[in-house]
Amino acid sequence: MANLLKDNLIVLIQSLSPSEKRHFKLYVNRLGDNIDAKFLLLFNLLEKMDDYNEEKILKSNIVTKLQLSNLKAHLYKQILVSLRMNPVNQNIRILIREQLDFATILYHKGLYKQSLKILDKAKILAIEYEEKNIAFEIVELEKVIESQYITRSITTRADALAIQAKELSKQNVIASKLSNLSLQLYSIMLKSGYAKSDEEASKITKYFNKQLPKIKIETLGFREKLWLFKAHLWYSFLIQDFLSCYKYANKWLCLFDENQQMIFLNPVWYIKGNSYLLESLYLIKHKTKMKIVLENLEKTIALEQFPKNDNLSSQYFICYYNNKFNLYFLDGDFNAGLHLVDEVLRKIIENRDRIDEHHVMVFYYKIACLYFGMGDNKKCIAYLKKIIENKNLSIREDLMCFARILSLIAHYDSGQDYMLEVQLKSTYKFLIKMNDLHEVQKLIIKFLKNLGNIYPNDLKSEFEKIHKTLKVFENHPYEKRAFLYLDIISWLESKLENKSVAFVIQQKSKLLLR
Repeated sequence: MANLLKDNLIVLIQSLSPSEKRHFKLYVNRLGDNIDAKFLLLFNLLEKMDDYNEEKILKSNIVTKLQLSNLKAHLYKQILVSLRMNPVNQNIRILIREQLDFATILYHKGLYKQSLKILDKAKILAIEYEEKNIAFEIVELEKVIESQYITRSITTRADALAIQAKELSKQNVIASKLSNLSLQLYSIMLKSGYAKSDEEASKITKYFNKQLPKIKIETLGFREKLWLFKAHLWYSFLIQDFLSCYKYANKWLCLFDENQQMIFLNPVWYIKGNSYLLESLYLIKHKTKMKIVLENLEKTIALEQFPKNDNLSSQYFICYYNNKFNLYFLDGDFNAGLHLVDEVLRKIIENRDRIDEHHVMVFYYKIACLYFGMGDNKKCIAYLKKIIENKNLSIREDLMCFARILSLIAHYDSGQDYMLEVQLKSTYKFLIKMNDLHEVQKLIIKFLKNLGNIYPNDLKSEFEKIHKTLKVFENHPYEKRAFLYLDIISWLESKLENKSVAFVIQQKSKLLLR
């Protein structure tokens, strides 16, 4: 089996577009001596491979086994250099850092004046575009040069640089603290999902308040505000305050609306902001606003000045299709969403090296829910099985839990009662192990377990009882999370009314005024 480095090289080569491959070959051949370079011959060979095949490489006589590791590392580096030089990949951040590199070279040659001139222009750009980490590096190099190149203005210049360095350092520290807090809260969300009790919510709140730096928002720049809103957003998600989620996701997007140039400089965070705003709107069931936000995002992505690259393509794919599924779920129009399945599965394969397993499993869960809403329980079970049998998924325990519960319901609906007993025991053990066995889950499992012992004439009254019991938990601070993953209430109502789940949700959707 190929090791990680081998995988990385062929994955990098396979990720190159035709124009990037052409640019690489032009870059390599800029000097005649490189036409027959071994690393170019290796590139041409790997370019034709679907999977890494060391035996085939050695048989080509391009390189010996002892030289292969070094040649591959050299090829990897040359591809990165070529990509960096490619105009397609140029952005203001890379250009500023390039200017810093040029200034450093001039400084080492003792050309202080020229170096300072480039640094001054680069610093103005860095501050204008909120690249304060690079701006701080520039000021630090300016201080080094000024300490060696004596001018008449050295006194005032030294004071100005010292003040500027102090201010940039302070802003960078604030941004670092806020980004650390945001990342830690995001980690908790991925690992455990929403808070499950007052104790968990209290613990999260104490942690959030303790780690949140004391700041005045009016003194913050774009970058610091962005991290602040992210931290508040993840805190709101964790404690299930979905109106606050909407509030801070909206602030996030408004920040970009007020600083249009930042959309094109930080396109990933623009897409992410839209993604969280759409998720918040889904949770508060504001489908009209969802459609507007999604349409606006599509228009912005289509703009000529919006950057185009593989990373942005995969990020947009996750955001767009997740929320297209969500809109069909809110409308209860499951059949209309069926066309998304093939599109999503195809794009998962196309983006397999850029999408993590967590997001793939979320898509499988949404596809399973789509089939469940259509009444196709066998396909629903097939996609849930992909989640349940995934031994490598160590995040989003809540997703794993509700995949198992939905699987139980789908097995019951499909008439596969003979498998229910084994699955009930397995699910019960799993939920206890995950410390996720709450009242709603207990009631659902107990209800499904007893279904086999109920006479057909008594089924409706049993469905009425469990429906009445679960309705109480629909707005419970912590138990309501079960209904975010699985609309068990609509399923029960479909049994009581002898209608399809889709029909019940469609009727509810009509009552939504937004």
